[in-house]
Amino acid sequence: MSRADEIFKQNCRDILQNGVWDTDLNVRPHWDDGTPAHTVKKFGIVNRYDLQEEFPILTIRRTYFKTCIDELLWIWQQKSNNIHDLRGHIWDSWADESGSIGKAYGYQLGVKHQYPEGEMDQVDRVLYDLKHNPASRRILTNIYNFEDLHEMALYPCAYSMTFNVSGNTLNAILNQRSQDMLAANNWNVVQYSVLVHMMAQAAGLQAGELVHVIADAHIYDRHVPIIEKMLEKEGRSAPKFVMDKSVTDFYQFTRDSFSLEGYEPHPFDDKIPVAI
Repeated sequence: MSRADEIFKQNCRDILQNGVWDTDLNVRPHWDDGTPAHTVKKFGIVNRYDLQEEFPILTIRRTYFKTCIDELLWIWQQKSNNIHDLRGHIWDSWADESGSIGKAYGYQLGVKHQYPEGEMDQVDRVLYDLKHNPASRRILTNIYNFEDLHEMALYPCAYSMTFNVSGNTLNAILNQRSQDMLAANNWNVVQYSVLVHMMAQAAGLQAGELVHVIADAHIYDRHVPIIEKMLEKEGRSAPKFVMDKSVTDFYQFTRDSFSLEGYEPHPFDDKIPVAI
């Protein structure tokens, strides 16, 4: 069983067995038919993934690796907030008629700030510090900008990355205020694991550990039967993560710079309803 499978199953069992339901509360999310989308949740889950040990992708169901990367590059490279720049359709429900999701995600990463070294956005600042100030304890991004929240179609879920260099190893912490365990948990883990690999290679470092901190880890009511079926499956071995070693410029990575060897997840036929 892959480490990602093991962690995911532990989290979901804990939530189902020990979590708290919000069925007695008014909730914002709803299903397509207008029914409130209630959840069972645990507060304050922390997971650690050693990226030198294996790549943390689920095998008990498929996580769409290339589509994860498409969204990652859309946010972190293009710094876009328009779905017309994105291959997939995962953001369609939150976009306006022009395709914009407002001042969210990529928009925030692309805002320029003035530093003694010159004008940079958040991504460029991280890249600069990893190369020039690796001992710094101030290498981070934060897209939860209170000033712009009212102009965001969706408040950021994964909102902060903290990067830390130890020797020749790049470690990172992903902070997330809210996590839909079925639809998005491994999706985010895969994305930000790839991001750590990208940042490390661009800075001449080795990818180390990704620590994932989740404030509200929840399972939606209509997802419970799907999760229960997944928990019955025995995980398989993790695939090998392959990255084009010739790319040293963060902005030159493409979806084809990454691949997985030996990824053989279990079949998964369930349709996952998404709460809006």
